[in-house]
Amino acid sequence: MSLSEITARVRAATLGAGRDEGAVSLIAVSKVQPLDRVEAVLAQGHRLFGENYVQEAQGKWPDLRARFGAVSVHMIGPLQTNKAKLAVELFDAIHTLDRPSLAQKLASLAQARGQCPQLFVQVNTGAEPQKAGVLPGDLDGFLRDCAAMDLPVAGLMCIPPESEEARPHFSALAAMAARNGLMGLSMGMSSDFEAAIAEGATHIRVGSAIFGARAYPPR
Repeated sequence: MSLSEITARVRAATLGAGRDEGAVSLIAVSKVQPLDRVEAVLAQGHRLFGENYVQEAQGKWPDLRARFGAVSVHMIGPLQTNKAKLAVELFDAIHTLDRPSLAQKLASLAQARGQCPQLFVQVNTGAEPQKAGVLPGDLDGFLRDCAAMDLPVAGLMCIPPESEEARPHFSALAAMAARNGLMGLSMGMSSDFEAAIAEGATHIRVGSAIFGARAYPPR
């Protein structure tokens, strides 16, 4: 599949949901993708990308930004607290704020820098023990704590359990966001982004459907 095909599907899903064209931002997930594939998507004019690893982004995006101009790069993978300082310098948004210690670290960095990337709180909608994210029952209190630290939380993010239908999780996340007055919804990936758009996603994260299958380096 190509970028143009995905863009057309996003547009159709957005309009089909009765939403305004352009209401959904397509994050092209470029983690562990060969540089030539990323450059090809940049050459087509796309300017919003997602990365999972701080060090990979550090080695890739300063040069690409210098060559291709204004590019927005979002952190969509787990963020270790000890990499937060570098992350706030590299990324325009962080979608994986998932615990109090990270919130405190980001608040400290934001105060020192005078600015902070846009933030999304990751919610573990399936309460999966192996998965990061704030549990739904703890979300409202966590958001109050973030507000007390002046953190710029723009919305919520989720990754539904692989074994379950995704749409109920998207609907639940949308309800949590609305209850807390948040507009941003980062949800939906290559296999389910149309369902996410129908439930109000503002950011969808699509990688393999744009770039092709990833070839992870051997461990």
